[in-house]
Amino acid sequence: MEEKFIIKGGKYLSGEVEIGGYKNAAGPAMAAALLTQEECRLSNMPLVEDVFRLVEVLKGMGAEISWIGKNELKIKAGPDLDPNKIDPSLVGKSRISVLLIGALAARFKEFKIAHPGGDRIGLRPIFTHLKALEALGVKSFAEDNFYHFKREELKGTEVILKEFSVTATENLILAAVLAKGTTVIKIAAAEPQVQDLCFQLVEMGAKIEGIGTHTLKIEGQEKLSGVNYRIIPDVNEAATFIVASVFTKDKVKIINAMPDHMDLFLDKLQEMGVNLKKGKDFVEVYASPELRAARIQALPFPGFATDFLPVILPLLTQSVGKSLIHDPLYENRLNYTQELKKMGADIEIVDPHRVIVFGKTPLSGVDIESWDIRAGASLVIAGLLAKGTTVVKNIYQIDRGYEKMEEKLQKIGADIKRIKV
Repeated sequence: MEEKFIIKGGKYLSGEVEIGGYKNAAGPAMAAALLTQEECRLSNMPLVEDVFRLVEVLKGMGAEISWIGKNELKIKAGPDLDPNKIDPSLVGKSRISVLLIGALAARFKEFKIAHPGGDRIGLRPIFTHLKALEALGVKSFAEDNFYHFKREELKGTEVILKEFSVTATENLILAAVLAKGTTVIKIAAAEPQVQDLCFQLVEMGAKIEGIGTHTLKIEGQEKLSGVNYRIIPDVNEAATFIVASVFTKDKVKIINAMPDHMDLFLDKLQEMGVNLKKGKDFVEVYASPELRAARIQALPFPGFATDFLPVILPLLTQSVGKSLIHDPLYENRLNYTQELKKMGADIEIVDPHRVIVFGKTPLSGVDIESWDIRAGASLVIAGLLAKGTTVVKNIYQIDRGYEKMEEKLQKIGADIKRIKV
């Protein structure tokens, strides 16, 4: 049964919205729980499809998993954990399943895993992951839609990553904390979810230096202990609601947000003319005068995150002037702009990595389809800005990363409904 969003645009938002736990931090946290046979409790977990799928994958392997209350997850990966029982169909539905590789490599000498699924934003090969793990002694090959892994002893060494890959950094960290000796990771990603994984592992007994920098030093331990850990707030959800709130006539307060995780994003909004105020754990958005065009390029943290590009793009259609968006990483990331053009946006696709947005252009409601999590969020924002009714299809993609998006938007005055077809 398919579900859709029906959005009647032009409503002015006001009020308060609370941000949930970070999906991109929850996946690594669950993978880290496999590194110990003791119980781990993870709170502030987002109730989203990608997390639900990973829970099923871990259960299939034999991990004891249960929800406590609403957003706390209890995981115990005891001696009966068996990677041979992984359901490949579930792995194929979730990109965060790729994070199991590092944890399983630390715990098992041999295993295989299906090719992870997820967003349709371009080729996302795991070559960087495989080369990094190979340096620690993990051999791998691909066959019949599976990656096969085999090792003897994990040995720490110096690893220079081929790119600032968040998940490759996380996989290498997960393996290195139980490797023999010292691992130094250079060109390490420093995104908030990478830092959060490190902080969790430190509480489990790992020794990690350089957290938040692009060079990590990890002293391997013989074993790790269980932990009670709270997942950080979702920076992508916060960015989405900040942009959705820009055309308020009053004020929208986004609480349980961490402005320090989106410095350049907020700075770019202010450069465009958005009137906002930052607090320690909140952002307030006020009525703004006419918005200006901007040039934006995705950069590794603390730069402008690639996931923020789709979210800010509808705002550029309502900004005066010519804006340039550049995503050097994913060649299909910008495909969803075709859906925005159906709504009347004046967008020129320069090449697979760059688009020019001409504003200010009125948007009109039409039937459009979500390509991936962030593209879906972009289309919802466009629907809120558009005249008339917008129908967003394939919202399963949105549900993979946003917990009850429509209910949070309704709370601050949006006219959006979920319907089943």
